[in-house]
Amino acid sequence: MHIRATEGPGQGATLAQLLALIAPGTLDVVAAPLTTAVPALDVVLHDAGEDRDEDSWAATGLVLLAVGVEAGSPEAADVLRAADRAGAAAVVVRRGGRGPRASLVEAAERGRTALLTLRPGQGWTELLGQLRTALVHSLPDRSGDAAGVAGLRLGDLPGLANTVADLVGGAITIEDPQSRVLAYSRMDHEPDPMRRLTILGQEVPRWRVVELRESGFFRTLWNTDDVVRLPADDRYAERLAVAVRHGSEVLGSIWAAADGRPLAGDAAAALRTAARAAVPHLSHHRTWGRAAARAREETVHALLAGSTRAAHDAGIVRGRPYAVMVAEAHPGPPGEETVPEAPGDRVLDVLALQAAAYRPGCVTARSGRRLYVLVPAADGEADPARTLLATARSVPRGAVLAGAGPVVADVAGLPGSREAAELVVRVLRDRAGRRPGTGSAVASYEEVAAEATVLRLLDRVEPLWARVEGPVHAMLAHDAAHGSSFGESVAAYLDAFGDTAGAARRLTVHPNTLRYRLRRARELFGVDLSDPAVRLLADLGLRLARRPTES
Repeated sequence: MHIRATEGPGQGATLAQLLALIAPGTLDVVAAPLTTAVPALDVVLHDAGEDRDEDSWAATGLVLLAVGVEAGSPEAADVLRAADRAGAAAVVVRRGGRGPRASLVEAAERGRTALLTLRPGQGWTELLGQLRTALVHSLPDRSGDAAGVAGLRLGDLPGLANTVADLVGGAITIEDPQSRVLAYSRMDHEPDPMRRLTILGQEVPRWRVVELRESGFFRTLWNTDDVVRLPADDRYAERLAVAVRHGSEVLGSIWAAADGRPLAGDAAAALRTAARAAVPHLSHHRTWGRAAARAREETVHALLAGSTRAAHDAGIVRGRPYAVMVAEAHPGPPGEETVPEAPGDRVLDVLALQAAAYRPGCVTARSGRRLYVLVPAADGEADPARTLLATARSVPRGAVLAGAGPVVADVAGLPGSREAAELVVRVLRDRAGRRPGTGSAVASYEEVAAEATVLRLLDRVEPLWARVEGPVHAMLAHDAAHGSSFGESVAAYLDAFGDTAGAARRLTVHPNTLRYRLRRARELFGVDLSDPAVRLLADLGLRLARRPTES
């Protein structure tokens, strides 16, 4: 038995096109004797257990999903041989724990039908949905317009937003039916207040949704295939909106706003075309976008840990230079306000959206309170994350700390760039702890290289420091037990390069008070700051004592 997954056979798609459009990490090509450039006309659920007259069964150009068949099972070869005799383009079997048998691979290489395996953890229903949407994406629609936007990977909503923005000459937001932001175009001009609120909150403000609902705007939008105009007023620029629908189902909407200049004269026509082009992308997002995003994040983390085999699944191009940026949600020092409408997690989500819109090939992954961004560099570009760092710098102080590692020549260098970016964040966190309210919360590795190197050295010294004893240990133990300030006083004196008056001002004490504390530190513990070796040990020990706790 075979069940067609589409309404009818298509024309023009190839197996390679389908594989390029579905989620990375879903299928593995075990063998493709005729290459993957063969036509793929339809997707079929194949029941290997049903009797059939093979003389009357034709599967030319079909992709057969052999549900229930594992690559290591004896029946896999029978399914493959039958499909090959019927002219199938490909057969998909589940990979299983041991993978395909050698005999199965040999049989595939002798035939014409490609053998694909479904990876562990992937479901047949999700695969069917992906291939089905990919087929729609690969075919022209009835009007002759491309059903997808050329050059865009299926589900690349930020890329779609940027492409539509170029067509309409405005700023684009793609939203789901609940007015939540799925993607938005890059910003060439300062956004108006509504666009800023929508992007920052990742959804249209609730009061604005109520306003549009009560005015009847949404009723009109959801019940027409045409573009609906929202005139400019004294608050916001003109907007055009169009619903994206698949049959009777509303998948979302595309909004265009004037972006520092009037919208193009043919903006409405461009939006109508964009709504058709967006159908497979939003269908893709609804079917498996979130699950694929989670899998992609796991792949990015594997890359950052040194697994270069994961590059293709994350959409990373081997041989292309990249830099890693790390942004960390930060509560800020006590008493300093953060952004009330954008707490740490939301700020990171907004930065992730901005990264996706910034440059094709940007890849992001979250890990707790951190966001990792892999930024591709142009030829000779030394600081590809500069614009993203500037974006993070615009976030009100205290909400986020962000650092960028150096550019590395290939994916193998990504762990090093990640480590450098994490060191930058540690430097910035250390500064915030020692001198609240001073300095930038954003930096590149080159800007803090000296402090980052000190952190690396302290990481190596810390285990040894904990196993030895000396004057500085005794002084710090006394401070901990009695609440005294000898360590703080010595640290201020060293930081001020021996300027007693400057150190006293930082401590808000009289210079004579500081001199007394330094003299007592020498008398009680042997911390003689006239001795270079003691000064070095004091500086190391006090830096270790002041290190913030790693989260």
